[in-house]
Amino acid sequence: MSGYNVAPLQRLIEQFERLPGIGSKTAQRLAYFVLNLPEDRARDFSEAITDAHKKIRRCEICCNFSDKERCPVCSSPTRDKSTICVVETPRDAVAIEGTGEYKGTYHVLHGVISPLNGIGPDQLCIKQLLSRLNNDEVHEVIMATNPTVEGEATAMYISRLLKPLGIKITRLAYGIPVGGDLEYADDVTLARALEGRSEL
Repeated sequence: MSGYNVAPLQRLIEQFERLPGIGSKTAQRLAYFVLNLPEDRARDFSEAITDAHKKIRRCEICCNFSDKERCPVCSSPTRDKSTICVVETPRDAVAIEGTGEYKGTYHVLHGVISPLNGIGPDQLCIKQLLSRLNNDEVHEVIMATNPTVEGEATAMYISRLLKPLGIKITRLAYGIPVGGDLEYADDVTLARALEGRSEL
């Protein structure tokens, strides 16, 4: 925006550019969209961001986002407390919850071990997970980190910590998506599909 620089508008564009996956053109479109909102809707938008920052915290048990000390899953009497599904982000928990198939609880790590990005085990919510396993209530921990190098390394690191506790540790099965063609699948996906095969 050299040549015609309105400082508050430029600052708004720069804030949108900081969002993941937003380039300069999209940031400009979003900024102009917000600028053209009626004042009450712009205020609602601004207040929603501020409100979320003030009121959302981490659940004291599973570290997922919550507006109370305990999230709805951890405070529910109907959830199976003997199973914990370990995920990288709150979005991953939402995705699994959306299937309607899982009835256990979650544990959100808020990242993965990534030495290149300076993220070690201490920066993740691993200690909180270990503290949940001090009683005999938990029988299975499902490692549902993403099938990336960092996700696999994190799953292996945590499973090594949990093995001595005698808790069953499982990994999500990864493989060929429904409607996918074998010839287009990469080697790692095919190998995962073979490992995770089930009886018909």
